[in-house]
Amino acid sequence: MVLETIQNQLSQLLSEFEEQVELLPGQLFVVGCSTSEIKGSKIGTAGSMEIAKVLYEELNAFAKRHGVYLVFQGCEHINRALTLEQEAAEKYGLEPVSVIPVQNAGGSMSAYAYRKLKKPVVVENIRAHAGIDIGQTLIGMHLKEVAVPVRTSVRQIGEAIVSAAKTRPKLIGGSRAVYELEKGTSCQ
Repeated sequence: MVLETIQNQLSQLLSEFEEQVELLPGQLFVVGCSTSEIKGSKIGTAGSMEIAKVLYEELNAFAKRHGVYLVFQGCEHINRALTLEQEAAEKYGLEPVSVIPVQNAGGSMSAYAYRKLKKPVVVENIRAHAGIDIGQTLIGMHLKEVAVPVRTSVRQIGEAIVSAAKTRPKLIGGSRAVYELEKGTSCQ
């Protein structure tokens, strides 16, 4: 597997994602990633810090462009706990837990991110505004309601199936509910 190909696939996916989704500074962007699946192996069996490094660099550039906080979902061995900057955890009132993700308990992506973030902490759960799932890691549990798929031409990164999502506020009400004001309407 050529690392440049993986980087290009992620770059293309993120480019198409940002064409469709308006991210606001300070929002949470969750990343679930199986470097094993990218290599064509079963999730959790062949992690790669080398792949994690390439992905992190691309994701970090994306986060800087939009001013969002990256959040990295760990594997099932740490109950899918999430690695993020302490600043983000404080902003969203998230309580840190005591665990450090490593390649065999947390996953390569989360372990790599923990070592690259300025002041990393790990939390049990979040409600992210958007995210990307590389290798069917099941990030849905960490997205706000209501998650909406974002379709891109990139269906795989390496051998891993990839999907992306944004979220939107719930639409509440019944048949009379209105979700957008008509142009020119005012309260006079």
